[in-house]
Amino acid sequence: MCTSWSVKVLVYSEGLHGKWMFSEIRAVFTRRFLLQNTALEIFMANRTSVMFNFPDQPTVKKVVHSLPCVGVGTSYGLPQARRISLATPRQLFKSSNMTQRWQRREISNFEYLMFLNTIAGRTFNDLNQYPVFPWVLTNYELEELDLTIPGNFRDLSKPIGALNPKRAVFYADRYESWDEETPPCHYTTHYSTAASTLHWLVRIEPFTTFFLNANGNKFDHPNRTFSGIARSWRHCQRDTADVKELIPEFYYLPEMFVNSNGYCLGDRDDGVPVCDVELPAWAKKPEDFVRINRMALESEFVSCQLHQWIDLIFGYKQRGPEAARALNVFHYLTYEGSVNLDSLASDPPLYEATEAQIQSVGQTPSQLLIEPHPPRSSAMHLCFLPQSPLMYKDQMQQDVIMVLKFPSNSPVTHVAANTLPHLTLPAIVTITCSRLFAVNRWHNTVAPGYSLEQAHHLPIEMDSLIANNSGTNKRQITDLVDQSIQINTQCFVVTADNRFILVCGFWDKSFRVYSSDTGKLTQIVFGHWDVVTCLARSESYIGGDCYIVSGSRDATLLLWYWSGRHHIIGDNPNNTPRAVLTGHDYEVVCVSVCAELGIVISGAKEGPCLVHTITGDLLRALEGSDSCVLPRLISVSSEGHCIIYYDRGQFCNFSINGKLLAQMEINDSTRAILLSSDGQNLVTGGDNGVVEVWQACDFKQLYVYPGCDAGIRAMDLSHDQRTLITGMASGSIVAFNLDFNRWHFEHQNRY
Repeated sequence: MCTSWSVKVLVYSEGLHGKWMFSEIRAVFTRRFLLQNTALEIFMANRTSVMFNFPDQPTVKKVVHSLPCVGVGTSYGLPQARRISLATPRQLFKSSNMTQRWQRREISNFEYLMFLNTIAGRTFNDLNQYPVFPWVLTNYELEELDLTIPGNFRDLSKPIGALNPKRAVFYADRYESWDEETPPCHYTTHYSTAASTLHWLVRIEPFTTFFLNANGNKFDHPNRTFSGIARSWRHCQRDTADVKELIPEFYYLPEMFVNSNGYCLGDRDDGVPVCDVELPAWAKKPEDFVRINRMALESEFVSCQLHQWIDLIFGYKQRGPEAARALNVFHYLTYEGSVNLDSLASDPPLYEATEAQIQSVGQTPSQLLIEPHPPRSSAMHLCFLPQSPLMYKDQMQQDVIMVLKFPSNSPVTHVAANTLPHLTLPAIVTITCSRLFAVNRWHNTVAPGYSLEQAHHLPIEMDSLIANNSGTNKRQITDLVDQSIQINTQCFVVTADNRFILVCGFWDKSFRVYSSDTGKLTQIVFGHWDVVTCLARSESYIGGDCYIVSGSRDATLLLWYWSGRHHIIGDNPNNTPRAVLTGHDYEVVCVSVCAELGIVISGAKEGPCLVHTITGDLLRALEGSDSCVLPRLISVSSEGHCIIYYDRGQFCNFSINGKLLAQMEINDSTRAILLSSDGQNLVTGGDNGVVEVWQACDFKQLYVYPGCDAGIRAMDLSHDQRTLITGMASGSIVAFNLDFNRWHFEHQNRY
């Protein structure tokens, strides 16, 4: 900041709340606070965000122009420019590519709703503007819930207040007979308020504390406390003062339904004590409820009418004549532009009363569009489009697409499928036990009904330098690794653009970076006190930046930043790691890092697996049963599913918060595991040479591929989740047709 500000800034330093590095800022959004456009929300690389409220809009503009030029980040297909940070929600919606991506089913309903909430000003940093999600199910009584029956789903074309016909008549009459001075409305309460957010989240901190602070240090009357999901649904169908929609946590946070802190919430009038939230009969545990509720949100019934709910909350039915026709008009103080608090500054009592009323009645999101939102393309329609993210249903396609045998018989111990079409060189990079690598070009042209004779349709073309045996010197990593190191898939990382290979295991305690074009060493990275035993890479940001984690015999892990622009480890002159992760007592043998969740999960030769934040804080240990010792492989999805494979065939599925959800034992020495992008399916392969697909939540076996004639040492998935590539002990790679939709409940029942 400029020096002329220094004295003014120092005035505040006594009560300094925190400091944030400019280099860590990833996105800047302008925000409303109490309906005034005077706030900013800044998203950081460590997955946290902070919201500031300023005196006026000119100050907001000044601050944006003083911050790094990052726009609203890289997720929405928008340029990283300050004008994007200052754009209106409607401009962001119009310019983004997210609606088209949602229509093409490249992103889920959950992801799209989070996008709409985020650009419409909803934020986890303001309880008055908390993200809003729909109720999607209506049946909370049956023992079994059939998600293929339309009657189990809510009509998303109507607001929550209009679903019950009798109640809809009451609200319509109220609007027609309105006799107050303020503009008429159907509802005097809102579907999203600070009070309703705290109502849902009262069992978990910090929301418990917020609730008590707002209510004279007392919990609500037990009859009004959130005590059961079926009860809450009935309530918002019958009570004329309750039109609450849901919050995103209903679709991902089972902990919100458990009174794990043992709060005394009292007894209802029927004598039943309020403790954990009563779940529907079809959910035996909170994890079941969240999983099934999420399945319902992503179902075809919801997909084909979600645009109508978007019209009500964010779209053309949010205000005006269309809102009146749709029974969707709320108190006038919930709408953007309804009041200018600055104009009331000369009347302090009126100012305070208006401010208090805005805080109590809730705030409607910014209106994103003034014409109907387009519907999502149907799954059936997309199945017949080339390059569709949905799989073809044709079971005539072979399980095995192709086998590629390299001249070297050395086992293929690492496979990296960086196949995105925008890459300069989409490829399958393979690395053998003898550290001979190949950059095998990916042809994303596999169409339904091709024959194996049509060679140009085969997805993988062998690296010409390897095939012709002409330039293997450009493909051989010759630096000697420590003799005690067992070369496995975790000794290597390939950058997302296929241009660099990171290798560990060297006697000098370094890991090294090599060019995949020339095979030449480009960087040596020191930091550990003993041999580096494993490496992992997070998913990449646009530009190729990502996190790299190295684990070592020194029992620590180091978190590094890979700069996609400069093609080196480190974004500071001293090339120091971002964080040191401690807590293990023995050699680290496996690690996985997820930038989306901001966590690192690691395992050592002895002791439990540990979960750290990417800033280095130890969050928790993941404790399996007594037979789950010696972790070997870890896979974590951005949804928070964590699968750990232990020695002697033991598998565990943990929630991100450390709860053991499922366990199994198999008769194979597993060498490679991976999760589908949604975290629902697990793929395993090992010494038996058999690829198996499992349902991750309960390890139910879904499919067994035909056995190969050699053991599997490594595997990866193409970006579209349609091709699985395995590295074999015989020096081959095998490409399998993969169709996760084949095992999806809707696919089995309807298609």
